[in-house]
Amino acid sequence: MKKMTLMNPGPVNVTDRVRDAQLRGDLCHREPEFLDLMLLIRKNLLQAFDIEKEYSAILITGSGTAALEMAVSSCLNPDRSILVIQNGVYGERIGKMADVYQMKKHTISYNWGEMPRLEEVEQALQKHSSIEVIAMVHHETTTGLLNPLPEIALLAKRYDKRLLVDCISSLGGDKINFGQYPIDFAVGTANKCLHGLPGVSFVFHRKKDLSRIKDLPARSIYFNLAEHLKAQEQGDTLFTPAIQAHYALDAALEELLEETVDGRIERYRKVAKDLRKGFKEIGFEFLIPESHQSNCLTALKLPNGISYDWLHDKLKENGFIIYAGQGLFSKEIFRIANMGNIESEKINLCLKVLKECFIKIGK
Repeated sequence: MKKMTLMNPGPVNVTDRVRDAQLRGDLCHREPEFLDLMLLIRKNLLQAFDIEKEYSAILITGSGTAALEMAVSSCLNPDRSILVIQNGVYGERIGKMADVYQMKKHTISYNWGEMPRLEEVEQALQKHSSIEVIAMVHHETTTGLLNPLPEIALLAKRYDKRLLVDCISSLGGDKINFGQYPIDFAVGTANKCLHGLPGVSFVFHRKKDLSRIKDLPARSIYFNLAEHLKAQEQGDTLFTPAIQAHYALDAALEELLEETVDGRIERYRKVAKDLRKGFKEIGFEFLIPESHQSNCLTALKLPNGISYDWLHDKLKENGFIIYAGQGLFSKEIFRIANMGNIESEKINLCLKVLKECFIKIGK
């Protein structure tokens, strides 16, 4: 099979070191060797982000959405409500999860790609005293928008609310100041900016919030965060994990600790800057202003005369996988991510191929 450069927002290209880690061998998840591995992964996750004192890391086998559902289903008292900020597919997904669990919910909805208005968030907090949790997406990959996490975190602190953040597509790629901004649940996954493989995801949970959530009525068997945490703190696991994915995450975290989170964020920033310079030189238009974009993904308008399918296939012929728009934007945009282990020469080649596609339609 031809080797592809994945410029989609996960899964990502990984190093040989991470890929080869899966070959460590078969292992029963009840053996001490795996329990030691799980403990090391939880420790290194916290160490990488320098949050060992304030947070616990809870692992779950599944995609990032599994960890998100674990956080959402486990965050709220039955007699309280959740405020969901929605401006893309993934914010709306949080709202759908709240509905499935029959939570009392308030939503503030914006057009996809529109920045939330802080005064409206504050008004909702003032109006609805029942709100216990604010839920939001940090990097909304629907559009590449980086939502105003610091400002919303400060509102959560001012009004004494718990804050749940989907950091699935930003953790390790965009700056999150855990020390300065109180995030109670931060959801992440292995196979995006951490450069692991699909199959394991996690939640960072503030230790000071444990006394609140441990006695909440269970809404799920598999997604019960407090029970997963209890088992993992005791050196156990509730269910059968994806062992090879854990091997890969262990190797990916070794690489992250060597590079440092700050180093990786800066690398992503530089790559995104180079890509966007190239996009502008070719003639592509951004969906949202550059000032609102994450370090990890760029949403570009499809030029007249170019369909996504045609562009995708031309890029794939040259070894690149790009990503379609979703929903409302399915025929209007395409997305290019710069997550994962992508060599600089691949970035330049991708821009070259895009330019050739642009020239072919006479632009």
